[in-house]
Amino acid sequence: MQKIRRATLSVAFLLVFALTSFGQILNPVKWSADMRMTSDTEGVIEYKASISPGWHVYSPDVDPGAGPQPLEITFPKIEGATLTGKPVPSAKPHTEMDEMFGCELSWWTGTVTLTQKFKATAENVAIDTEVTYGACNDQNCIPPSHAEFSLTAKAKLPAAKTVADLPEKITEQQTAQPEEQEAAADTVTTLPAAASSDSVVTAPSAAADLWAPVDFADSSASATSGQGSLIYIFLTCFLGGLVALFTPCVWPMIPMTVSFFLKKGKDRRKSIMDACIYGVSIIVIYVALGLLITGIFGASSLNALSTSAVCNLIFFALLVVFAVSFFGAFEITLPASWSNRMDATAERTTGLLSIFFMAFTLTLVSFSCTGPIIGTLLVEAASMGNLWGPAIGMLGFSTALALPFMLFAMFPTMLQAAPRSGGWMNTLKVVLGFIELALSLKFLSVADLAYGWHILDREAFLALWIVIFLLLGLYLLGQFNFSHYGKADSSVGVGRFFLALTSLAFTIYLVPGLWGAPLKGVSAFVPPLFTQDFNLYGSAFHEYDDYEEGMRIAAEEGKPVLIDFSGYGCVNCRKMEGAVLDQPDVKTMIQDNFVVIKLMVDEKKPLPSPMKVEEYGRTVTLRTYGDKWSYLQRYKFQANAQPYYVVVDNNGGYLSGPFSYDENIPAFVEFLQKGIKNYK
Repeated sequence: MQKIRRATLSVAFLLVFALTSFGQILNPVKWSADMRMTSDTEGVIEYKASISPGWHVYSPDVDPGAGPQPLEITFPKIEGATLTGKPVPSAKPHTEMDEMFGCELSWWTGTVTLTQKFKATAENVAIDTEVTYGACNDQNCIPPSHAEFSLTAKAKLPAAKTVADLPEKITEQQTAQPEEQEAAADTVTTLPAAASSDSVVTAPSAAADLWAPVDFADSSASATSGQGSLIYIFLTCFLGGLVALFTPCVWPMIPMTVSFFLKKGKDRRKSIMDACIYGVSIIVIYVALGLLITGIFGASSLNALSTSAVCNLIFFALLVVFAVSFFGAFEITLPASWSNRMDATAERTTGLLSIFFMAFTLTLVSFSCTGPIIGTLLVEAASMGNLWGPAIGMLGFSTALALPFMLFAMFPTMLQAAPRSGGWMNTLKVVLGFIELALSLKFLSVADLAYGWHILDREAFLALWIVIFLLLGLYLLGQFNFSHYGKADSSVGVGRFFLALTSLAFTIYLVPGLWGAPLKGVSAFVPPLFTQDFNLYGSAFHEYDDYEEGMRIAAEEGKPVLIDFSGYGCVNCRKMEGAVLDQPDVKTMIQDNFVVIKLMVDEKKPLPSPMKVEEYGRTVTLRTYGDKWSYLQRYKFQANAQPYYVVVDNNGGYLSGPFSYDENIPAFVEFLQKGIKNYK
C-alpha cells in the first residue's frame, strides 16, 4: 500500500509540475526531410533530427503507455507512390532503465537519420508526412511535438506496353495493382499566410480582404495595463500563500524551525539572521520556479495551457483526489527518500547553502498541502497572459509563506501566543477539501465547454455548488463529520459560526442562478449564460460563432462588427461578460448597433477539412475551429490573449480598439461609440 501511495503521489507531482510549466516555445529538436529518387522507379525519404546537447528523442520502440511520446511517422497524403517497409534509423537507439518513468526506454542523442523507401507508381510523386516525437533531458520534457513536410519528386516510368509488345505465351497475367497506402487525405484549404505580405492567397479575394491585417492607427483603448494585472496576481497568490500557511503541512513547522534557529547558536542576532535568510530562501526557490517557467516557455504558451481541455481535465482529477484526501479517505505524502535526501544534503553543507537546502526541504514536505493551491494559482496567473505573471504569483505566494518564519524569529515571544497544532487543523483540511471540490468543477467545465459534451451546463454546475457550500455550512455548524476525524462536535465557536453563516449565505445567493440570474460575483467561475436552458432574466444579444458568416450578415444589415475573441477556459472573459457586457446600457448599445462575432480560440470542433498556413517560416496545419480563430487573431490583429475586443467595418477594416480585460464600463462604452462614429 505504501508503494502505491508513493507511486500515486509521484505521478501527481509530475502532473502538477507539467501543468504549471509546459509550453511549446522550447524546441530542442530540429527536423528536416528530403525526398529523392535512387533509381527510375524507386526512391527514399530521409528524415534528419538534430538534437540539442543534453536532450534525447525517444524511438518508436517506446511503449505508448510508458509515459513519453514515442517517435511516429505518418503519411496524410501519398500520391503516385507506395511505401516499402518501415523507416530505418541510421543508428541503433540507446536503451536503459529510466528512473523517472520507471521502465526501460530507448532513445537517440546528437543526430539521427531515418530512411523510408518508396516505389513510384506515377511520374509525379507527392507525399505529405508528419513526424510526432517526444524529447526529454535530465530535468524536464517537452509535450508531444510535430514536424510536417510536403515533399515531391519525379520518377521515370517505362512506357506502357501494347498488345503487340506482349509475349505470345503468358503463364500468369498480373492484373492486380500494388496496394496503395492512402491516408484519409482531406481537402486542404489555404488561408492567407502570416509569414509575408507577398504570400499568394488561393482563397476568394473577398475572404482575403476580410483576413487582411489591420493597421492600428490608435490603440489608446488597448489592453489593461500590465501593472494592474500583476498587482492582482500578486495579491491573489499572497492570499493563497496565507491559506497554505495554515495547513497541517506548514503551520507545525514554524515553531519547530524558528526554535531550531534560535537555539542553534548563542548569538541571538545571528540566529535571527539565519531565520530571515531561511525565509528569503523560501521566496527565492518559488520565484526561481516562476522565472524558469516564464523564461523557458513564455506567457503566451501558458495562456494556451490554461485553456487546454486536456490539462483542465487533469487538474480536475487532481483537485478531486486532493479533496478526497483532505476528507480523510487517505493521506498523501511525498516519498520519504526525497525529504531524507534533502535533509542529508543540508547536514553535509554549511553556512548559507545549508539554510537554502533546509528551505528546499520545507517546499517538498509541504507539497501535499501547497501543491493544489500552487497549481490553481499558476493557472490563474497564466490566463492573464502577462510575461511576468508566474514569477509575480510565486513571489506573492512565497512571501506569505515565509513571513511567519522571519517575524517569529525576530519576536520569539510571539510564538507563545500562536495557536498550537490541533483539531482546528483537521477542520481547516475539511474546509479546504470542500473548496477544492468546488474549484475542480471549474476545470471540468472548461473541458466540457471546449468539447461540447453538455454534461456540466450552468444549471448542473450551480446545483453542485449549492450542495457543496450547503454541506460546508452544515459541517461548520457541527451537524456532521467525516469518520476519519471522529464524531461531530456540537459546540461551535464564534469563528466557525461566522464561516458557516458566510457559506450558507453564499448558497442562497447561488439559488437564483438556477433560473438565469447573472450572479456577477461568480461569473468568472460558472459556465456562461448561453448554456442555461431555462432563463427568466431575458436573453443575451445574438452572437455569431463563424467569422465569415458574421461578416456577411453585417454587410447585409449595414452594421459595424464587434469581434470578441474569447475562450471557454478564459476566466477574465467571463468576468468581462458579467461585469460589463451584461450591463443593461452596454447590452442595449450592442444589440442596436452591432453584429457580434464571438470566436472561441479553444473550440475543439474539427474543421470540415484541415487548413494549411505559413507562419514564421513554417507550415502550420489548422485542424479545429479554435486553431482557425486563434490564427485569425494572430494574423489579422497581431495578438493572442483573451478577452480581446475590436470593432471592424464590413470589409474587415479597423474602426475602434482593441479593448482587452478592463471592467471600466465608461471606457468600454467609449470604445463602442468610437466604432459607431467611425463606421458612419
